[in-house]
Amino acid sequence: MKTSVWCIFGLLLLTIPAWPQNKGTAATEKAVAALEQQWLKAQQTSNPDLIEPLLADRFIETTSDGKTMGKAEALAGTKAAKYESAEYGDVKVSVFGNTAIATGEFRGKGTDENGKPIASPERWTDTWVKMPNGKWQCVASHASLVKM
Repeated sequence: MKTSVWCIFGLLLLTIPAWPQNKGTAATEKAVAALEQQWLKAQQTSNPDLIEPLLADRFIETTSDGKTMGKAEALAGTKAAKYESAEYGDVKVSVFGNTAIATGEFRGKGTDENGKPIASPERWTDTWVKMPNGKWQCVASHASLVKM
């Protein structure tokens, strides 16, 4: 009996540190989701200034057609793309310490930087890292076309 009491006490001690993390995790999920909405606003308005501070210097994007690009190209593409409509759906954020993974669906209508129609819908995954300065920045983004 004495051993089981100590086992229960030990399990309680192991779970107590996790309780405050849930509050922090929920706040981080909300903060990263807000950053994703800022990114969407940048797409809707063709305004790269809205996402420039969100992207890490060594950011890498993989587009739905398999092209990869760095931060400068991604910002130029944001400025050149023109949307009639753009929206996110099913946005979810999962936090793993100083890393967060955001996923969602993008539906948009417009033209890309080359004047080609935007292919939609897409599923996207963004990887966010909490930088030493305390700010969250996206280090990688990947999009895949969804077959309808």
